[in-house]
Amino acid sequence: MVVTVERTEVSPDRMVLDGQPVESWIESLAPGDAWFRMLQGRMPEEGERRVFDGVLVALTDHGSTPPSTQAARLVASAGVPLQAALAGGLLAFGDHHAGAIEGAMALFQEEVARPGPGGAAGLAERALEEGTRIPGFGHRVHRRDPRVVPLKRLGEACLVRSPHLDLFRSLEEELSRRKDIGGNVDGVCGALLSDLGFPPQAGRALFFAGRLPGLTGWILRETRGRAFRPYALVPREGVPCSA
Repeated sequence: MVVTVERTEVSPDRMVLDGQPVESWIESLAPGDAWFRMLQGRMPEEGERRVFDGVLVALTDHGSTPPSTQAARLVASAGVPLQAALAGGLLAFGDHHAGAIEGAMALFQEEVARPGPGGAAGLAERALEEGTRIPGFGHRVHRRDPRVVPLKRLGEACLVRSPHLDLFRSLEEELSRRKDIGGNVDGVCGALLSDLGFPPQAGRALFFAGRLPGLTGWILRETRGRAFRPYALVPREGVPCSA
């Protein structure tokens, strides 16, 4: 069960976060530790820390074509403050961009918690019969998302228990065998975040936490050009932009 930090005390010349003075956080915590502590009310173990950091790094950027990057660049070109352009990028996170991580987390957590038989084969069979997509699989740009393998290796090496990652791997094997569909970054990150104890509702926030450096970099580059600078977007073979 996730327990978020609810006790932040602020008084003149004093701040206490989760029972500890802010000075101790500043001196000892990495950014990922602070995210983990604020959302779960506990510090990550060393293996969990490495996996969580890996997830945030994997989400850092995906080039100029994702909707959030396009939105942030367009807003930035109007001459607004940086935070307004970042807000434009954040508002572009929806069901078709950045939302699959939340859907994957909900699906994996429901399936792992389900009593009795089930698992990857049944999920894959139902999806193929109904013609529906399983969130976290397939990609509009990559046939094999290059972020998936290193994240799986990290989870396998660093987590004591990884039932959600095991389900993701089994689903990937089923879908690859039947339809040559691979897993994507949303799927593997959703599995790892589930194994780390995060609820599905946190998925998009953590996606944004990872993507924040990339969006900021694109905004800063955009503002170095002339105002409202036009630019061309030419996705590979006319394929729409992806996450």
